[in-house]
Parts: sequence; C-alpha cells; structure tokens
Amino acid sequence: MRWKSHVRFGRRAGETDLLRGRHRAPVRSHLANEAINDARRRVQNATLHHRGHRDDPLYATRRLMTRAWERLSDRQREKLFDALRNGDPDGEVGAAILGKELLREMYAAENLAEARQRLAAFYAHARWAGVPEFNRLAKTVRAWESEILNFHVTGVSTGPVEAQNLITEKLRRIGHGFRNFANYRLRLLLHSGVEWDTRPTARIRGRHPRLVA
Repeated sequence: MRWKSHVRFGRRAGETDLLRGRHRAPVRSHLANEAINDARRRVQNATLHHRGHRDDPLYATRRLMTRAWERLSDRQREKLFDALRNGDPDGEVGAAILGKELLREMYAAENLAEARQRLAAFYAHARWAGVPEFNRLAKTVRAWESEILNFHVTGVSTGPVEAQNLITEKLRRIGHGFRNFANYRLRLLLHSGVEWDTRPTARIRGRHPRLVA
C-alpha cells in the first residue's frame, strides 16, 4: 500500500492539504433549491390548504423546479409552465426559479467583473420579486459575497474537501462513533489516505440457466 501525499491529519480529523487556498464560500445552488422548495410549500399551503399531494401541480413538478434549466427538455419546460400557471397565482415560485438560474449564471461567469455584474442582477431580482425565502438567500449570499467572488480569482473550489468531509462523517456513523481519537484518525487514514494494492475479487459465476431445474 502507498500513502497519499496530499493527506495530512492534524488536530481535526479529516483535515487535508486540500484545505489550503480554498476561499470559496459554502453557498451553492442547493441553497437556492432549498429557497424554491420553501416558497413552493408556502404557496401550496396558502392556495390549497394542505401539504403537497401527488396530483397537485406544484408538488408534481417539484423536481423540475430545482433542475438546471438547460437540462430540461421542451416537454418538461412546458409541464413546468403549466404547473406554475395553475398553482402559482402570484408568481412567487416562478420568481424563485428565475433567481436560482441567475445565481447559477454568476458562477458560470468567465471573469470577476462579469461575476459582479451577474451578482448585481441576482440582488436586483431578489428585491423586485419580494419572495421572503429568496430574500433570505440573497442576504446569505451578500454576507459571503467576497468569498464567493474569490472563486473567480483563485479558480478553485471546496468540492474535494467537502467530499472528504462526507466520507469522514460516513465512517463515523458506520463505526457508531469513536471515543478514541487516535483510532478515529487511523480509521480515516486507512480509508482515505492509502492506495491499496489489492487484487480484484474473483467473479462468482452462477449456474448456467440450462442446468437449472
């Protein structure tokens, strides 16, 4: 086996050299998706006076609302428009969906100046729409604005670190917790800090269908 050179463990389990130079804030499109879902639930309860049912227009298209616009087919877009016409009388959910796409466009900007312009458009849309859930998101984005924009300066992301943190938490849950930190650190090192030179497992061949009675 070989130790991976980029993995180091200090006082905090799961801390790696990948943490250095990462300046992007923990604001992702999933926060915009959460704002969309919160707005959808509020509008749903206000118009139909119950939680989402399978045949309710907004509930039936909840997954389309959080999907990237360019990944929707023409049929899916038309279905989403029909749901908004039937279940979103004040256009609040539609405004939240548009705000999510504006935030995504900011991350897709090619340089810092363009990112600032797109972020300003996102703020303007949030003020114009007046959707409480999206105003909360805009407040969070503004609080982390400098860190978010640093992504367009450094060109790096915290994605690898967050992926390692997910593995760290998963190992802790599988072990039902670790009271001994040394054992916890060793378990993490053996899982994420080692390249194992193991032979592939032999494939188990089942009986031929002709031989089955």
